Amino acid sequence: MTARAVPAAIRFARLTEVAIADLAAHMSDPRLRAHMPLLKGPWGEAEARALVAAKEACWARDGLGHWAFFAGERYVGWGGFQREGAEWDYGLVLRPDAFGLGGRITRQALDFARADPRIPSVTFLLPPSRTRLGALARLGARPAGRADLGGAAFVRFRLATPAPAAGAA
Repeated sequence: MTARAVPAAIRFARLTEVAIADLAAHMSDPRLRAHMPLLKGPWGEAEARALVAAKEACWARDGLGHWAFFAGERYVGWGGFQREGAEWDYGLVLRPDAFGLGGRITRQALDFARADPRIPSVTFLLPPSRTRLGALARLGARPAGRADLGGAAFVRFRLATPAPAAGAA
């Protein structure tokens, strides 16, 4: 019998903990561009610094924003909640070698949302190029129309995030 590897714990941290060069390399990966219509032009350290500053501004304005995700000590991506008008949008941008962690990270983030009374529901904005949507359906997210953001079209899904009832298992 072979021993199974124990998956590394997922840690949520601020984007300021990620080395700018690592973030720039992540966002420069051409595999991300296929499903990120707002990711335009070349990405370098200046763009990575601007992203961190923009996401930190969300934390300052809303008390919540995007995190960096680490599996053990390894940076695997970023994402989280961002206020879009009256709604909280959830986004996730993983490094291609960490795509398999998306469900685990999302469940952990949604547990956070359910415990936060400011977040009665979460939206997910996906480009029409994303056709594999089974994970959203399994979470309970439902289609909620379309949206235009930065000149790009997105399909919107919504998930209610009520806190679990007291004593629920």
